[in-house]
Amino acid sequence: MIRNFFFVLRFAIAWMLAIILVAILWSNLPLVGWMDWPIVLGGMILMALVVTGAVSHVGRVRLIAGRTDRDALGNRQRRQIEIPLEAGEAFDLLDAAIRELPRVQQVESARDSLQVRGKIERPQTYGSRPLGRWNPLLWFGIPRNQILATVTPNHDSGSVTLICEPESPTWSDWFLVDDGTNYENAEAISRAITRRVAEHRRGERAAAVQTETEKELTVARLSLLHAQVEPHFLYNTLASAQLLTRSDPARADEMLGHLIQYLRHSLPRTENEMSTLGAELERALAYLEILRIRMGPRLSVQVDVPENLRATPLPPMMLQTLVENAIKHGLEPRTGGGTVWIRARRSDGTVAVTVADDGDGFSSKTAGTGIGLRNVRERLRLLFGNEGSLAVIANFPAGVAATLSVPAGPPATAPTQLADADV
Repeated sequence: MIRNFFFVLRFAIAWMLAIILVAILWSNLPLVGWMDWPIVLGGMILMALVVTGAVSHVGRVRLIAGRTDRDALGNRQRRQIEIPLEAGEAFDLLDAAIRELPRVQQVESARDSLQVRGKIERPQTYGSRPLGRWNPLLWFGIPRNQILATVTPNHDSGSVTLICEPESPTWSDWFLVDDGTNYENAEAISRAITRRVAEHRRGERAAAVQTETEKELTVARLSLLHAQVEPHFLYNTLASAQLLTRSDPARADEMLGHLIQYLRHSLPRTENEMSTLGAELERALAYLEILRIRMGPRLSVQVDVPENLRATPLPPMMLQTLVENAIKHGLEPRTGGGTVWIRARRSDGTVAVTVADDGDGFSSKTAGTGIGLRNVRERLRLLFGNEGSLAVIANFPAGVAATLSVPAGPPATAPTQLADADV
């Protein structure tokens, strides 16, 4: 209460001194200087308006801010706001918040210097003032406020310095009040920034949830694919081995040995555990050996994988999926069979693994649903982002070539050894 009293008293004293100065000048005027009543009457009316305006300012600030301390009562408001976003994003958010203020005018933003300036028309808080255009306070009143906002870049955030003030010099604060309009502007911008940051965070959380859901769906589709492929392959292999035990026990024993090798590399792994190119190659070769016994001379396999690349981290079953596609859609439909090539090369920190065949190629008769390749691409995106990719092109002169590109692991110290064998 005492603070409010001194605030009103300060305005009254400032205007009283101004009235005394005018009275001194009036008294020195010729002809009319002897008349004191115009100065006395005008001074009394003016002081009544000044005190009324100051009291109204105090009451409105108390209503808006819930307090009437020095900071809340001041015409000039300063805020320091920390935005947990990169400086460029913080600037865009701040610029949008200022441009959406009511009655905003002449907004100027400079992205390079991270500054926003704007003018904002001051509302007529109480409608028409007493005496209308004859009110002396309106002769000196400022119809607009101004805003200056600057973003200071930090390590991973932006610090906003916000200044809301009247469009007038600082000395005018001794004579004029802004009816709390600059406090309103500062609080409105602060609220808008808080709301936009909250929306940004909700969007990030929603994107993270969506990514996690996509990953779970991909794993579920992969598990379903394995559940469909593994029993089918296992049943066919065991049935073939059973027939061979009667006619060719040695080949039956060889087939079962390759089946054991294949199953050993197919044991379930812990979630997100990576395999290696070498382990996946052994699984694929065991699979191809089983098929070679079943298909006979119709199937030929060429392997060219340097020894120092076999430690390259590789998600499980990716190479197997490409090999199974080459057999199922490329070579099995052909009466004469064909060849499967498995090749790996390293270039600029990337290992490219290619599985090619000389089968029927992109034939509508042998085309599958594409679930396997979609799963491979989705797993690459989730695990490696832009560093992993899968390219499927036509092989020359016939067939299809699928190339799997993944980041290379640490360089191996073992010398490069090329294997080019007809398995």
